[in-house]
Amino acid sequence: MLALTRKVGERIVIGDSIVVTVVSIKGDNIRLAIEAPKEVKIYRGEIFDAIVAENQQAAVPMDLAELDILKGLKHKK
Repeated sequence: MLALTRKVGERIVIGDSIVVTVVSIKGDNIRLAIEAPKEVKIYRGEIFDAIVAENQQAAVPMDLAELDILKGLKHKK
């Protein structure tokens, strides 16, 4: 991890296409502007964590006994 000190108006450049600019600082809050190509996904940390947790939950194998219920159903044509 890289920790930097920046003042309002100063920027951080990531790679060739991402620029993070400090827009304002009020107390404990810092407002950032992020310029990046549209194909780069940008999430707030808590939203990203929720997406990861939801994806992990979806990847958990289902109880196969629940799927046995479907075997008893007959398809009517």
